[in-house]
Amino acid sequence: MRSFEITPVGTVSNDRTDIQNTDNWGAVRSTITVDERFGEDCLTGLEGFSHVEVLFLFDRFPAAADDDFREPRPYRGRADLPPMGVFAGRGPRRPNRIGVTCCAIESVEGRELTVVGLDAVSGTPVVDLKPVMAEFRPAEVRQPEWVSGMMSEYFKP
Repeated sequence: MRSFEITPVGTVSNDRTDIQNTDNWGAVRSTITVDERFGEDCLTGLEGFSHVEVLFLFDRFPAAADDDFREPRPYRGRADLPPMGVFAGRGPRRPNRIGVTCCAIESVEGRELTVVGLDAVSGTPVVDLKPVMAEFRPAEVRQPEWVSGMMSEYFKP
């Protein structure tokens, strides 16, 4: 398979630094500073949207040299949750360590985008930003029952 290289477009800044603290992201306010190579007007128009999808790298999560993604593992490493394949989860243990979160836009100013609910620690490289458009969102989302209970603390303020 062909490989490729990604250059981050910006960086996250917030008060979260502990990669092990994985819950309660709902009230986290983050500022994404877009690299100067995109110019001061790179975010123009984004202020008209309520939400943005932030694609980022789990760059601080250690990649194990012997990581085998073929076998399902208990979700979040919890024995009380069912085993899931690598592509049935959203955590950092992924082949390319790419994360994505839909965040509320609080403000847009020059190259700075302030969002609420981004589950990425300070210093995280941002790969891309995409406005959320209703036409791209699913009308109905289905998920296993256990997910709602497990995620109840994730975005709690």
